[in-house]
Amino acid sequence: MKLSEKELEIIEILEKDARTPIDVLAKMIDLPIEETEALVKKLEEAKVIVQYTALIDWRKADGREGVTAMIDVKVTPKRGVGFDEVAERIYRFPEVKSVYLMSGAYDLSVVIEGRSMAEIAQFVSEKLSTLDSVISTTTHFILKKYKHDGIVFDQGDQDRRIVVSP
Repeated sequence: MKLSEKELEIIEILEKDARTPIDVLAKMIDLPIEETEALVKKLEEAKVIVQYTALIDWRKADGREGVTAMIDVKVTPKRGVGFDEVAERIYRFPEVKSVYLMSGAYDLSVVIEGRSMAEIAQFVSEKLSTLDSVISTTTHFILKKYKHDGIVFDQGDQDRRIVVSP
């Protein structure tokens, strides 16, 4: 879908702050409110704007930290469908937050969330690695999130000391 300059401006603004009020958005792109609303609706219907979400720092919500893992998955693609079929089987699991086709040593990168490392290990051993097309997996646990989707976490709270090894 070819987007107009105004449509591109809208999605760039909403990507940074999905809560931008329509009147403010209209002023930012220099269009009437009604025309801006119509463009946003068109972008939503065309699934250019897929969803509006909030970025949450779960470490600040007591009892909700959980564990996030990135899993490199090597698979055997199937004739006629390539990686799509196995990717779909993987992204249908509720634990899976993202699946990407990658270049390099592994074929798919899978991001999952769980309550504990043991829960993620159970997912990998009982669900992911047992799929027919999966050859191997390598699991990486996220220890600390510094920046996500362009947003720096704890920018003002970070200890700014520089530690120098002897």
